[in-house]
Amino acid sequence: MKKYPLSIAIILCAATAISAHTVNYALEGQPTSHVFSYYLSLGFQHILPDGLDHILFIVGLYLLSPRLKDVLWQATAFTVAHTVTLILSMKNIIVAPPALIEPIIALSIAFIAIENVLSMRLKSSRLAIVFLFGLVHGLGFASALNELGLPRDAFFSSLLSFNMGVELGQITVILGCWLAFGRWFSHEVWYKKRVVMPISMVIATVALVWTFERML
Repeated sequence: MKKYPLSIAIILCAATAISAHTVNYALEGQPTSHVFSYYLSLGFQHILPDGLDHILFIVGLYLLSPRLKDVLWQATAFTVAHTVTLILSMKNIIVAPPALIEPIIALSIAFIAIENVLSMRLKSSRLAIVFLFGLVHGLGFASALNELGLPRDAFFSSLLSFNMGVELGQITVILGCWLAFGRWFSHEVWYKKRVVMPISMVIATVALVWTFERML
């Protein structure tokens, strides 16, 4: 039996687990406006109502410091990161099996939630952490999008509109957090104890359960 170096074996295993991105033949040749609106809606739906894990991640980002400036910096880092890996994954430049990505996404949610409980303030290092997690979440977005595929004649426009839909979904979650508790309670002395900690502990528990489920 022919033996392969370890690096080649890993590549071969990944290649068998993941195929090239699919083509959405039904939308090929369709008007640009139709394709744009379709993937915009699909991206928004991937967050609301279908993306409970991504919703909890965004809520976790919002909780520790609900100031608009802090939230925008974190959201920007997350957006840039997941956009990069979404494009690279759909172009098959980066490939990763969902069996590996999905547990890491769940762990990222738990990490953010636990950090909310343990940290007294938002640290600058969180931007780097959010960026790294955004890279992983982008691979998760690509996995979901690949099930449907993209039209060959509108690859980048449909990818852009999907990503815009995702961003609109995330902005909606942030606004929901602001309306639910940020606007009313974030300046109270008990905000950390009565809002941040209990919600973060629930998020961490759910995320850790997801991690074990996805690993199994």
